[in-house]
Amino acid sequence: MSSSLTETSFSLTPAASGRATALVFASPHSGGVYPDDMGAAPGLSEASLRSAEDAAVDRLLIAGRIGRAYVDLNRAPDELDPALIQDVPAAPPPGLKTLAGYGVAPRLAGDGTPLYDRYLGLEEARSRIARVHAPYHDCLAALMQAAHRRHGRAVLIDWHSMPSRATGINGPDVVLGDRHGTSCATALSRRLRVLFEGLGWRVALNRPYAGGYATQLWGRPDEGFEAIQIELNRRLYWDEARGAPSAGWGRCQAGLNRVIAALGRDFLV
Repeated sequence: MSSSLTETSFSLTPAASGRATALVFASPHSGGVYPDDMGAAPGLSEASLRSAEDAAVDRLLIAGRIGRAYVDLNRAPDELDPALIQDVPAAPPPGLKTLAGYGVAPRLAGDGTPLYDRYLGLEEARSRIARVHAPYHDCLAALMQAAHRRHGRAVLIDWHSMPSRATGINGPDVVLGDRHGTSCATALSRRLRVLFEGLGWRVALNRPYAGGYATQLWGRPDEGFEAIQIELNRRLYWDEARGAPSAGWGRCQAGLNRVIAALGRDFLV
């Protein structure tokens, strides 16, 4: 692994001083670093390249670094798109999201623009996965296992954002994804709904986002590992046309701080 890429793959934000809890926060899609070896299509605009990012979630919460268009950390490492990557093995067959262009090495930007005017070699794709995807998930696994050792329970809160167009004008402000009640205790989903609704935000459960790879991987309540995905509607805090914080930024950040503080207190009991 190249040291320069290793150093920018992800960052850890230590917990604030105080008692540790079983909570582990992650934000896999907020990165904005695109390594030179990506080889994106000439003329691809920065807006298109970055259109699948969870815009500024790192600034609201924690820091992620490598951009989603390079490697998607919330896809399984074997979700290889045969329409982009040469010599993809026949098994396992790609999932629907991968066939749609959004595998572990995405073929399309978030706005549907092709990211490449070429094919990727299989070894090129695997190299990206080894240098970015694997270290991130190794680190996440270490955090989850350490929390489980300390508390007998580890709970991943996987933070994401969704474009306002994803749910329409009257759609939810927050979507909680617990893989239809299988990835965490029902009480956690209920508690988060209550906390977000206490901010006056509209909350949906599992539609249109039930949770991705990390939620599936760590959603094993019978083993003491739980996971829930939180999708924030960008209209709460982001001017999508300008690509900059909106007037709601401060209010959104304050609201998230309230939710996080209350959840932390719950896990100290």
